[in-house]
Amino acid sequence: MARTRDAGYVSAYEVRAAYVPNPLTVDYLVVAGGGGGGSDAGGGGGAGGLRCTVGATGGGGSLESALAVTAGVSLTVTVGAGGTGALQNVTAATNGSDSVFSSITSTGGGLGGGFNLVVTNPSVGGSGGGAGQAGSSTGAAGTANQGFAGGNRGSAPNYGGGGGGAGQAGNTNGQRVGGDGVATSISGASVHYAGGGGGAQDGGTSASGGNGGGGNGGSPGTNGTVNRGGGGGGGGGGNRQAGNGGSGVVILRYPNFFTISIGGGLTGTTALDGAFKVTTITAGTGTVSW
Repeated sequence: MARTRDAGYVSAYEVRAAYVPNPLTVDYLVVAGGGGGGSDAGGGGGAGGLRCTVGATGGGGSLESALAVTAGVSLTVTVGAGGTGALQNVTAATNGSDSVFSSITSTGGGLGGGFNLVVTNPSVGGSGGGAGQAGSSTGAAGTANQGFAGGNRGSAPNYGGGGGGAGQAGNTNGQRVGGDGVATSISGASVHYAGGGGGAQDGGTSASGGNGGGGNGGSPGTNGTVNRGGGGGGGGGGNRQAGNGGSGVVILRYPNFFTISIGGGLTGTTALDGAFKVTTITAGTGTVSW
């Protein structure tokens, strides 16, 4: 005789199906690589563009919405590398590289201006590079809703402008100082990301990078912080080596009853934070799925 289910019976499967959101929504932080600093009283590199759904996003834009994801569907992830810092008459600076999560792309930070193999103007990026003592006197623009512009250069003595940050323009906190990044608690603790690199001065005195991993301008300039997307510090004085930009990062936050699969080519870790899991991807290009 076949068994019948009581009218009031609800299976564990039905309870779970009613509770699990369909599709899954994922909060994200996507930070691109920071730009390299310029050389010879060079400008600071601009921070990598920053897009986020928790706490704050870059460029003074409105907070973004979590991404709807279908379980079992592979999504592309790329963590952008930082740009190369310039060395006068040897190497030119480069922009940072873009970071990607599915349809979300953050733009690499702009390089800082200076006198390298040729006169180098600062570049537009997620946040713009600061102007150097040679070329354009004006810092480059950032990208809307990702970051701010780099700072202008100065004279007497010559100095480069601070690189733009996700939270403010270069030079906001003083001459040559990199713009600050923004803070988010997506990982469970409040951390600043995407600070601009400090500009350099002929006399060689150092200038601070922005809060959020920006490298300091000086002789030599220092690198932006790895996985924070900070711009490299400008190079000046006797040692005109500028700092490299810091690499970006992709952080994903989602309900803890889902399990993520991180594909080959990506380096990442997952941690439990109460009712959520947080996956931090620090390098590479590949796919993820749930």
